[in-house]
Formats: sequence, structure tokens, C-alpha cells
Amino acid sequence: MRNRLLRLVATLVVTGLCTAYLVWKIDLSRTWHLLSHAHVAYFLAAVAIMVGSVWPMAWRWQRLLEARGIHDRLSWLVRAYFVAYTAGQLLPTAVGGDAVRIYETARRHTGRGGQVAGSVLLERALGGAATLALAGVGFVLAVGRYDVGAYLWIEGAFVIGTIVLAVALFSRKVRPLLARTVPLLRAVRLERPIRAAYEGIHAYRDHPGLLGGVFTLTLAVQAVRVLAIWLAGRAVGVELSPRPYYVMGPLLFLVLLVPFSVNGIAVRESFFVSFLGNLGVDADKAFATGFLFFVVTLCLSVPGAVLLGWQSLRGFTRATPNHG
Repeated sequence: MRNRLLRLVATLVVTGLCTAYLVWKIDLSRTWHLLSHAHVAYFLAAVAIMVGSVWPMAWRWQRLLEARGIHDRLSWLVRAYFVAYTAGQLLPTAVGGDAVRIYETARRHTGRGGQVAGSVLLERALGGAATLALAGVGFVLAVGRYDVGAYLWIEGAFVIGTIVLAVALFSRKVRPLLARTVPLLRAVRLERPIRAAYEGIHAYRDHPGLLGGVFTLTLAVQAVRVLAIWLAGRAVGVELSPRPYYVMGPLLFLVLLVPFSVNGIAVRESFFVSFLGNLGVDADKAFATGFLFFVVTLCLSVPGAVLLGWQSLRGFTRATPNHG
């Protein structure tokens, strides 16, 4: 109860501060004008990119599962992705959708929960690493052209953290050090799930070719998905090239993981206003870009909502007795 109260207070404080920042920075009437006159073609292209990227991501997940002896249909894995996106609109962070994928898939493969969790968490880690690799390319291309200030230091810290995490997950020499955390994890009743997830990820160290291929595919998918943010900006008149968005992408990923927000509302838009403002974009266009990208992600959750609705309707129909 106390933790829920603290979370609620933190959420209200973070959302309130970000909302106050936005009210201070933007002109609501002009922002509405930008959104209501957005170029539909750019918006639809952004939606198409996000929806179309689900299939290669599901295929990537299928390969990771097969490496652990878990076989499932690509169509069902695509469905699981869309349902996870729908759940992500309701749960505190983007990781909530991953939890739904783990839960649903583990139910289909009894006793393989650790391997399923390992595959999903490895996907998340590889996605972060690929996005950071793109950020490095974007940074090189942006040097001398765009001023993104302290954001690069934050991104650099995230890169270092990712490298440290990769060593911790895959190095056998680190295992004795990790073993020292067992008493603490047992005390907070997290030792079993964390051990299962760690073993699930660590086992992939014996599949370097698979990891390399999955990383390459993830890099390509992330490169295309960043263009969806750029297209959202173009839809409301932001004339920047795609280059700075490859620096922005990893930071947006971090922002969407902030647990103290209501689906990232206000926090995400504040980030867009701050980041794009450093690049000379006025606050109204920056806010409109962030909000429009939010609408794009909402569109990504629609197929999952339809699938869940159809599934519920079929279950209701089957449960209803036929009196004819």
C-alpha cells in the first residue's frame, strides 16, 4: 500500500512538472493548428513503418526461441507483439508489454518460463545496443552541424552501462561476483526469477553467430523505425534531416521507460520540446512532433486491441448456450 502511494505521488509530481513546463513553453492554439493541419501522408508513412517492423522483430524472436528448443508459429509471435503493444498503453512502462509477452508465451510452453524470459530480455538488450550503435553513427554525422549539449553525456553513460551489462550477462568470470548478490536477492524474494532470467540469457553465449545475426537485423529495424519519428516531425513542418533523430532515438527509449508517468504523457512531449529546442525547432512544432509520434504508437496498439476483442467475443460466443 505504501509503495503504491509513493508511486502515485511520484507520478503526479513528474507529470505535473512536465505539464507545467509544456504550458510555459507552448502556445496551445498554434500547436492545435499544427496538429490539425499535419500532412497525412507523412503520418501514414510513420504508422506503416512501425506496423511493418513487427514481422521482422517477431521472426528475430522466433530464432532466439528456437535456439533454446522452443518452437512457435510466426503468426502467433506477431500476435503476441501486437498484444504487448496494446498492454504497453495501459501498463507503467514499455517493459510492461515485454512482461505480457513472457507471461503469454510461458503459458504456451509449460516449464520453459526462464528460457522465454531470457529470449525477451535479450531482445530488449539487443534493441538497446542496436539503437546506441545508431546513435553513435548519428553523433558522428551530427558533429559540427547540430548542438545537442548535455544529452550526449547522458547517452554516453548509457553506452557504458550497456557494455557493463553485456559483460555481466555473458562473461563466465563475472559469475562468482554475481553469486555474492544471492543472499540479498533471497531476502527480497527475487533470487529465483532473476536467476532464471540470467540463465536464460547467459545460455546464448554459446550461439555467437545467432547473436550477431540478430543484432544486425535489429540494427536494420531500428534504423528504419527512427525514420518514423522523423516523419512525425515532417508532418508538422519540422525540416530537420534524419541525422539528429539517430542521436535522439536512444534517449527517447529511456524516456519511455520512466516508471513515474501515465503512459509517458507530458514526459515524452517535454523531452521533444527540450531536445528539438536545442536544434532550433520552436516549442510548438517540437511538442506537435512528440504528440504525433504518440498517436503513431497508439495506432501500433490497435491491431492488438482488435485481436483481444475478437478473442473475447469468440470466448463469449462459445460460452453462450444455443437455445435455437
